[in-house]
Amino acid sequence: MKKVGFFRSIHLKFVLIYVLLILVAMQIIGVYFVRKLETTLMTNYQESVKSRVDLLVYDIQEEMVKERGKEDPTKEEAIRKILGDYNKANDISEIRVIDGSSFKILGTSSLSNQGLVGQRTPDVKIKRSIIFEADEDVIQLDRKSNKRVWVLSTPIMHNSEAIGAVYLVAKIDDIFKQMNDINKILATGTAIALIFTAILGILLAQTITRPISDMRKQALAMTRGNFSRKVKVYGYDEIGQLAITFNNLTKKLQEAQATTEGEKRKLSSVISYMTDGVISTDRKGRIILINDPAEQMLGVSRETVLSQPLVSVLGLDENYSFEDLLQEKDSIILDYSTKRKPFILRANFSVIQKESGFVNGLIAVLYDVTEQEKIDMERREFVANVSHELRTPLTTMRSYLEALADGAWRDEEIAPNFLETTRGETERMIRLVNDLLQLSKLDSVDYRLSKEWVDFPVFFNRIIDRFEMTKEQNVSFVREIPSEAIFVEIDEDKITQVLDNIISNAMKYSPEGGTITFKVKELDDQIVASISDEGVGIPKDNLDKIFDRFYRVDKARTRKLGGTGLGLAIAKEMVNAHGGRIWADSVEGKGTTVQFTLPYDRSAEDDWS
Repeated sequence: MKKVGFFRSIHLKFVLIYVLLILVAMQIIGVYFVRKLETTLMTNYQESVKSRVDLLVYDIQEEMVKERGKEDPTKEEAIRKILGDYNKANDISEIRVIDGSSFKILGTSSLSNQGLVGQRTPDVKIKRSIIFEADEDVIQLDRKSNKRVWVLSTPIMHNSEAIGAVYLVAKIDDIFKQMNDINKILATGTAIALIFTAILGILLAQTITRPISDMRKQALAMTRGNFSRKVKVYGYDEIGQLAITFNNLTKKLQEAQATTEGEKRKLSSVISYMTDGVISTDRKGRIILINDPAEQMLGVSRETVLSQPLVSVLGLDENYSFEDLLQEKDSIILDYSTKRKPFILRANFSVIQKESGFVNGLIAVLYDVTEQEKIDMERREFVANVSHELRTPLTTMRSYLEALADGAWRDEEIAPNFLETTRGETERMIRLVNDLLQLSKLDSVDYRLSKEWVDFPVFFNRIIDRFEMTKEQNVSFVREIPSEAIFVEIDEDKITQVLDNIISNAMKYSPEGGTITFKVKELDDQIVASISDEGVGIPKDNLDKIFDRFYRVDKARTRKLGGTGLGLAIAKEMVNAHGGRIWADSVEGKGTTVQFTLPYDRSAEDDWS
């Protein structure tokens, strides 16, 4: 299981919850506080300005309704003087007085706007306040200073009639600056509060996440099979009770795991030491278990076949489905034989079912029956071959004996030929039976060799001399045999029979005027003896079979030459009994070379010398 990142942990979530709660609370409080403060400041400021405007309106109203003499200043001059006194206020940008009947500007406190005096005002707010006899105000942005100002138009009343208006532009941007400063202070306080809240949240979250983190670590340890670790109990609240319960669960699981592991080891030991292959599947036919013998039989690895369909791994997907295997009661033969090597398996299938009948999977048990099948096939071939080999001479003998019984024995020319043929077929059957008895002895478990130390070159030359003295055909013998002594421990009679069989075959198949070559080669731990002829040779496909029992390359010619088909088979058994190996090399039309090896110990030879 991957480690939980900080940004995905419950620790961070707790802290975020605390911080977000404080942030939301501060924002709600801040918005309410700022709005109330802004409203209060604005109201106080406006009331302060209005109180001064009311005094100003009273003074101007008196000057506008006052009867003037020749020595009194004009109305415009009196208004200019009154406005001059109010021009000293820092929070007021400009004050104008407008006549109610003509809407002309009677005076202004701004020195730069004195040119507007006497002109009609275009301001709609002023006209509305005069007409409706009510205050008109608005907060707007001053285009020249790019600051917010409060514009107020107050009517000048006399005898319940508006005789003019006072137009005032007040600097209100300072209030907004104060609000910005207050917002900054509030934001700074909020940030400080959030920092302290985050720290406090981390500390508080640890009290909750620490036991949870311990339980998570314990759960990870349990998945790895470690049940010795315990969760620390920090308190007896709900989380503490959960930790205690978790520790109890760990103990129970440890006991259950120990029991399960014991049973699993027993089952694993049984399956591992089975000589048969075992494969288990899930309910969908996918392999979930395979033992070592099954891997070796199928030539696969556990990693490649796990989760693979059983029918595909066994090569049955063309003829069987998994449902067919569930219903299969008999064994299935799996033939993986190649041209060079036979390999046959027998598969038995057993369904894994619950008591309710629900199918959990399938167990396949594989048996290597290659040797059994090979033995059965060889037994059948052996019986057929022996029957065939015996039937031919017996049939011939019966025919000749019937002819003799019918009176052919009286014919002095035919009778001897019939008797000679009958004798030859009898000898042939005797040779066949003797060879079979010889093979039977070699197959016996308690068969023993009578070994003794022999100088092999001298031994080999003696056998070749015997054949050279008795040969009837025109065949030359060439010897490439070392002159120095080579002592090997062999059963002299058995190796003599091996050489007799090989040399006899070489002479049978050598043409007139041909050459038979005899060689002996000395290697580190063995010697190699070879006999080569210049006969018709053996086809390449038949080379591996010439040492099988009753096998003949040219059956008609072999029978004509008197062979039983067992000579090379006997030679192979005898060479193998000596711990050697025999094989043949051949080229069609050029001849055949039969070679065999015998164990050779140089140290033993040194003892002889």
